[in-house]
Amino acid sequence: MSSYTLDYLDQLESEAIHIFREVAGQFERPALLFSGGKDSIVLVHLALKAFRPGKFPFPLVHIDTGHNFEEALDFRDYLADKIGEKLIVRHVEDTIKAKGLTEQKGKLPSRNGLQTYTLLDTIEEFEFDACIGGARRDEEKARAKERIFSVRDEFGSWDPKLQRPELWNTYNGKINKGENVRVFPISNWTELDIWNYIRREKIELPSIYFAHEREVLEFEGRLVATNEFVQLHDDDVITRKVVRYRTVGDMTCTAAVESSASTLDDIINEIIATNTSERGQTRIDDRVSEAAMEDRKKNGYF
Repeated sequence: MSSYTLDYLDQLESEAIHIFREVAGQFERPALLFSGGKDSIVLVHLALKAFRPGKFPFPLVHIDTGHNFEEALDFRDYLADKIGEKLIVRHVEDTIKAKGLTEQKGKLPSRNGLQTYTLLDTIEEFEFDACIGGARRDEEKARAKERIFSVRDEFGSWDPKLQRPELWNTYNGKINKGENVRVFPISNWTELDIWNYIRREKIELPSIYFAHEREVLEFEGRLVATNEFVQLHDDDVITRKVVRYRTVGDMTCTAAVESSASTLDDIINEIIATNTSERGQTRIDDRVSEAAMEDRKKNGYF
Protein backbone atom coordinates (compact mmCIF):
# COMPACT_ATOMS: atom_id res chain seq x y z
CA MET A 1 0.00 0.00 0.00
CA SER A 2 1.59 3.26 -1.11
CA SER A 3 1.32 6.55 0.76
CA TYR A 4 1.41 10.07 -0.63
CA THR A 5 2.58 12.98 1.49
CA LEU A 6 3.36 16.59 0.66
CA ASP A 7 6.35 18.41 2.10
CA TYR A 8 5.62 21.67 3.89
CA LEU A 9 6.22 23.87 0.81
CA ASP A 10 3.86 21.69 -1.23
CA GLN A 11 1.25 22.08 1.52
CA LEU A 12 1.61 25.86 1.59
CA GLU A 13 1.48 26.01 -2.19
CA SER A 14 -1.62 23.79 -2.32
CA GLU A 15 -3.40 25.94 0.28
CA ALA A 16 -2.58 29.15 -1.61
CA ILE A 17 -3.77 27.74 -4.96
CA HIS A 18 -7.00 26.62 -3.26
CA ILE A 19 -7.50 30.16 -1.93
CA PHE A 20 -6.91 31.68 -5.38
CA ARG A 21 -9.52 29.37 -6.88
CA GLU A 22 -11.96 30.18 -4.08
CA VAL A 23 -11.57 33.86 -4.94
CA ALA A 24 -12.24 33.15 -8.61
CA GLY A 25 -15.30 31.11 -7.71
CA GLN A 26 -16.84 33.44 -5.11
CA PHE A 27 -16.19 36.96 -6.40
CA GLU A 28 -17.22 38.81 -9.55
CA ARG A 29 -14.47 41.45 -9.77
CA PRO A 30 -11.31 40.49 -7.86
CA ALA A 31 -7.89 42.09 -8.26
CA LEU A 32 -4.33 41.05 -7.37
CA LEU A 33 -2.30 43.81 -5.73
CA PHE A 34 1.16 43.66 -7.26
CA SER A 35 4.06 45.95 -6.34
CA GLY A 36 7.08 44.13 -7.77
CA GLY A 37 8.11 43.04 -4.27
CA LYS A 38 9.01 39.45 -3.41
CA ASP A 39 5.71 38.49 -1.76
CA SER A 40 3.57 39.79 -4.60
CA ILE A 41 5.93 38.11 -7.10
CA VAL A 42 5.31 34.81 -5.29
CA LEU A 43 1.56 35.51 -5.52
CA VAL A 44 1.85 35.92 -9.30
CA HIS A 45 3.77 32.65 -9.51
CA LEU A 46 1.05 30.89 -7.50
CA ALA A 47 -1.67 32.45 -9.68
CA LEU A 48 0.09 31.09 -12.76
CA LYS A 49 -0.06 27.62 -11.20
CA ALA A 50 -3.71 28.10 -10.26
CA PHE A 51 -5.02 29.32 -13.64
CA ARG A 52 -2.67 28.54 -16.52
CA PRO A 53 -3.06 27.82 -19.38
CA GLY A 54 -6.00 30.22 -18.97
CA LYS A 55 -5.74 33.95 -18.27
CA PHE A 56 -5.96 35.34 -14.76
CA PRO A 57 -9.57 36.05 -13.71
CA PHE A 58 -8.37 39.40 -12.36
CA PRO A 59 -6.01 42.26 -13.28
CA LEU A 60 -2.78 43.14 -11.49
CA VAL A 61 -3.14 46.43 -9.60
CA HIS A 62 -0.42 48.65 -8.15
CA ILE A 63 -0.99 51.69 -5.94
CA ASP A 64 2.15 53.69 -6.73
CA THR A 65 3.15 56.12 -3.97
CA GLY A 66 5.73 57.82 -6.16
CA HIS A 67 8.38 56.90 -3.57
CA ASN A 68 8.98 53.35 -4.79
CA PHE A 69 12.34 51.84 -5.60
CA GLU A 70 13.09 51.93 -9.32
CA GLU A 71 14.22 48.29 -9.27
CA ALA A 72 10.79 47.17 -8.02
CA LEU A 73 8.88 49.29 -10.56
CA ASP A 74 11.01 48.03 -13.44
CA PHE A 75 10.42 44.44 -12.36
CA ARG A 76 6.69 45.09 -11.95
CA ASP A 77 6.43 46.18 -15.58
CA TYR A 78 8.74 43.44 -16.81
CA LEU A 79 6.81 40.61 -15.17
CA ALA A 80 3.37 41.90 -16.18
CA ASP A 81 4.57 42.10 -19.77
CA LYS A 82 6.26 38.70 -19.62
CA ILE A 83 3.13 36.86 -18.48
CA GLY A 84 0.80 38.93 -20.66
CA GLU A 85 -1.56 40.02 -17.87
CA LYS A 86 -3.29 43.39 -17.47
CA LEU A 87 -1.59 45.83 -15.10
CA ILE A 88 -3.53 48.77 -13.64
CA VAL A 89 -1.47 51.49 -11.94
CA ARG A 90 -2.97 54.30 -9.91
CA HIS A 91 -0.82 57.08 -8.44
CA VAL A 92 -0.97 58.56 -4.94
CA GLU A 93 0.34 61.81 -6.43
CA ASP A 94 -2.90 62.17 -8.42
CA THR A 95 -4.98 61.58 -5.30
CA ILE A 96 -3.00 64.17 -3.34
CA LYS A 97 -3.74 66.77 -6.03
CA ALA A 98 -7.39 65.79 -6.53
CA LYS A 99 -8.29 65.67 -2.83
CA GLY A 100 -5.90 68.34 -1.57
CA LEU A 101 -4.29 65.91 0.85
CA THR A 102 -1.53 67.03 3.19
CA GLU A 103 1.71 65.12 2.87
CA GLN A 104 3.76 64.03 5.84
CA LYS A 105 6.57 66.38 6.80
CA GLY A 106 9.94 65.71 8.36
CA LYS A 107 13.12 63.90 7.50
CA LEU A 108 11.49 60.76 6.08
CA PRO A 109 8.10 61.83 4.69
CA SER A 110 6.27 58.56 3.97
CA ARG A 111 3.18 58.35 1.76
CA ASN A 112 2.10 55.01 3.20
CA GLY A 113 -0.87 56.54 5.00
CA LEU A 114 -1.99 58.43 1.91
CA GLN A 115 -2.03 55.37 -0.35
CA THR A 116 -5.14 54.21 1.51
CA TYR A 117 -7.11 56.97 -0.23
CA THR A 118 -5.87 55.88 -3.64
CA LEU A 119 -6.57 52.22 -2.89
CA LEU A 120 -10.15 52.92 -1.80
CA ASP A 121 -10.72 55.15 -4.85
CA THR A 122 -9.35 52.38 -7.10
CA ILE A 123 -11.63 49.79 -5.50
CA GLU A 124 -14.58 52.11 -6.12
CA GLU A 125 -13.48 52.96 -9.68
CA PHE A 126 -13.32 49.33 -10.81
CA GLU A 127 -15.90 48.00 -8.33
CA PHE A 128 -13.47 45.40 -7.02
CA ASP A 129 -15.14 43.10 -4.52
CA ALA A 130 -11.94 41.29 -3.51
CA CYS A 131 -8.32 42.43 -3.40
CA ILE A 132 -5.64 39.74 -3.13
CA GLY A 133 -2.46 40.71 -1.34
CA GLY A 134 0.79 39.30 -0.04
CA ALA A 135 0.49 40.09 3.68
CA ARG A 136 1.70 37.36 6.03
CA ARG A 137 0.84 36.79 9.69
CA ASP A 138 4.50 36.61 10.75
CA GLU A 139 5.21 40.15 9.55
CA GLU A 140 3.48 42.17 12.25
CA LYS A 141 1.10 41.61 15.17
CA ALA A 142 -1.87 43.41 13.55
CA ARG A 143 -1.52 41.17 10.50
CA ALA A 144 -1.42 38.15 12.81
CA LYS A 145 -5.01 38.98 13.79
CA GLU A 146 -6.24 38.90 10.21
CA ARG A 147 -8.24 36.11 8.62
CA ILE A 148 -7.43 34.87 5.10
CA PHE A 149 -10.74 36.34 3.88
CA SER A 150 -10.83 39.71 5.69
CA VAL A 151 -14.06 41.65 5.23
CA ARG A 152 -13.95 45.43 4.93
CA ASP A 153 -17.03 47.61 5.30
CA GLU A 154 -18.35 50.11 2.77
CA PHE A 155 -15.78 52.65 4.02
CA GLY A 156 -12.88 50.21 3.62
CA SER A 157 -12.50 49.84 7.38
CA TRP A 158 -11.33 46.70 9.17
CA ASP A 159 -12.61 45.69 12.60
CA PRO A 160 -10.35 43.07 14.25
CA LYS A 161 -13.25 42.13 16.58
CA LEU A 162 -15.51 41.18 13.67
CA GLN A 163 -13.58 38.33 12.12
CA ARG A 164 -15.26 35.34 10.52
CA PRO A 165 -14.30 31.80 11.58
CA GLU A 166 -12.34 29.84 8.96
CA LEU A 167 -12.67 26.18 9.87
CA TRP A 168 -11.49 23.29 7.70
CA ASN A 169 -10.27 25.65 4.93
CA THR A 170 -13.81 26.95 4.39
CA TYR A 171 -13.80 30.61 3.36
CA ASN A 172 -16.92 32.77 3.49
CA GLY A 173 -16.87 35.46 0.81
CA LYS A 174 -20.44 36.66 1.29
CA ILE A 175 -20.53 40.46 1.44
CA ASN A 176 -23.09 43.23 1.24
CA LYS A 177 -23.13 45.86 -1.51
CA GLY A 178 -20.25 48.28 -1.11
CA GLU A 179 -18.17 45.95 1.04
CA ASN A 180 -15.05 44.19 -0.17
CA VAL A 181 -12.76 41.42 1.00
CA ARG A 182 -8.99 41.51 1.36
CA VAL A 183 -7.60 38.04 0.63
CA PHE A 184 -4.23 36.75 1.84
CA PRO A 185 -3.25 33.45 0.16
CA ILE A 186 0.20 33.36 1.80
CA SER A 187 -0.99 34.41 5.25
CA ASN A 188 0.36 31.21 6.81
CA TRP A 189 3.81 31.50 5.21
CA THR A 190 6.90 32.86 6.98
CA GLU A 191 9.70 34.93 5.49
CA LEU A 192 11.84 31.80 5.42
CA ASP A 193 9.07 29.86 3.64
CA ILE A 194 8.97 32.57 0.97
CA TRP A 195 12.70 32.36 0.33
CA ASN A 196 12.77 28.56 0.34
CA TYR A 197 9.91 28.57 -2.17
CA ILE A 198 11.65 31.17 -4.36
CA ARG A 199 14.75 28.95 -4.39
CA ARG A 200 12.80 25.77 -5.14
CA GLU A 201 10.72 27.35 -7.91
CA LYS A 202 13.62 29.38 -9.36
CA ILE A 203 11.54 32.58 -9.23
CA GLU A 204 13.11 35.75 -10.65
CA LEU A 205 13.46 38.74 -8.31
CA PRO A 206 14.58 42.38 -8.54
CA SER A 207 18.28 42.88 -7.86
CA ILE A 208 17.50 45.01 -4.80
CA TYR A 209 16.99 41.85 -2.70
CA PHE A 210 20.62 40.82 -3.20
CA ALA A 211 23.79 42.44 -1.87
CA HIS A 212 24.81 45.60 -3.70
CA GLU A 213 26.62 48.83 -2.90
CA ARG A 214 24.42 51.82 -2.10
CA GLU A 215 24.76 55.27 -0.56
CA VAL A 216 22.84 55.28 2.71
CA LEU A 217 21.90 57.63 5.52
CA GLU A 218 22.56 56.24 9.01
CA PHE A 219 19.38 57.18 10.88
CA GLU A 220 18.44 55.91 14.36
CA GLY A 221 20.31 52.67 13.79
CA ARG A 222 18.76 52.14 10.34
CA LEU A 223 20.29 52.44 6.86
CA VAL A 224 18.05 54.53 4.60
CA ALA A 225 18.90 54.95 0.92
CA THR A 226 19.64 58.54 0.04
CA ASN A 227 17.14 59.84 -2.51
CA GLU A 228 15.29 62.97 -3.56
CA PHE A 229 12.57 62.48 -0.92
CA VAL A 230 14.81 62.21 2.16
CA GLN A 231 15.52 65.58 3.80
CA LEU A 232 19.25 65.60 4.44
CA HIS A 233 21.00 67.90 6.94
CA ASP A 234 24.62 68.98 7.14
CA ASP A 235 25.32 66.77 10.16
CA ASP A 236 23.82 63.60 8.63
CA VAL A 237 26.14 60.61 8.33
CA ILE A 238 26.19 59.41 4.71
CA THR A 239 28.21 56.34 3.80
CA ARG A 240 28.48 53.74 1.07
CA LYS A 241 27.76 50.23 2.27
CA VAL A 242 27.08 46.81 0.84
CA VAL A 243 23.42 46.22 1.67
CA ARG A 244 20.31 44.38 0.57
CA TYR A 245 16.58 44.75 1.26
CA ARG A 246 14.52 42.21 3.16
CA THR A 247 11.30 43.96 2.21
CA VAL A 248 10.59 46.70 -0.33
CA GLY A 249 8.26 49.60 0.38
CA ASP A 250 8.63 53.36 0.09
CA MET A 251 12.21 54.61 -0.10
CA THR A 252 11.39 56.96 2.80
CA CYS A 253 10.28 54.28 5.26
CA THR A 254 12.13 51.10 4.28
CA ALA A 255 15.64 50.51 5.57
CA ALA A 256 18.33 48.31 4.09
CA VAL A 257 20.40 45.81 6.05
CA GLU A 258 24.14 45.39 5.81
CA SER A 259 24.67 42.12 4.01
CA SER A 260 27.02 40.28 1.69
CA ALA A 261 24.28 37.78 0.72
CA SER A 262 24.44 37.61 -3.06
CA THR A 263 22.75 34.25 -3.63
CA LEU A 264 19.50 32.63 -2.48
CA ASP A 265 21.45 30.23 -0.27
CA ASP A 266 23.24 33.16 1.36
CA ILE A 267 19.95 34.95 2.04
CA ILE A 268 18.30 31.85 3.50
CA ASN A 269 21.25 31.24 5.83
CA GLU A 270 21.15 34.88 6.87
CA ILE A 271 17.42 34.71 7.70
CA ILE A 272 17.90 31.51 9.70
CA ALA A 273 20.53 33.26 11.80
CA THR A 274 18.54 36.45 12.50
CA ASN A 275 16.12 36.92 15.40
CA THR A 276 14.42 40.07 14.04
CA SER A 277 11.42 40.10 11.71
CA GLU A 278 11.79 41.80 8.35
CA ARG A 279 9.36 44.60 9.23
CA GLY A 280 10.79 44.92 12.73
CA GLN A 281 14.26 45.44 11.30
CA THR A 282 13.48 47.55 8.25
CA ARG A 283 10.07 49.30 8.31
CA ILE A 284 10.45 52.71 9.93
CA ASP A 285 6.75 53.63 9.61
CA ASP A 286 5.75 50.77 11.94
CA ARG A 287 7.64 52.51 14.77
CA VAL A 288 5.34 55.56 14.87
CA SER A 289 3.30 53.92 17.64
CA GLU A 290 2.73 50.51 19.21
CA ALA A 291 -0.42 50.11 17.09
CA ALA A 292 0.72 51.93 13.93
CA MET A 293 -0.12 49.11 11.51
CA GLU A 294 -3.45 48.29 13.15
CA ASP A 295 -4.53 51.94 13.04
CA ARG A 296 -3.71 52.14 9.32
CA LYS A 297 -5.60 48.91 8.64
CA LYS A 298 -8.69 50.14 10.46
CA ASN A 299 -8.67 53.15 8.12
CA GLY A 300 -8.51 51.02 4.98
CA TYR A 301 -4.80 50.27 4.56
CA PHE A 302 -4.07 46.87 3.10
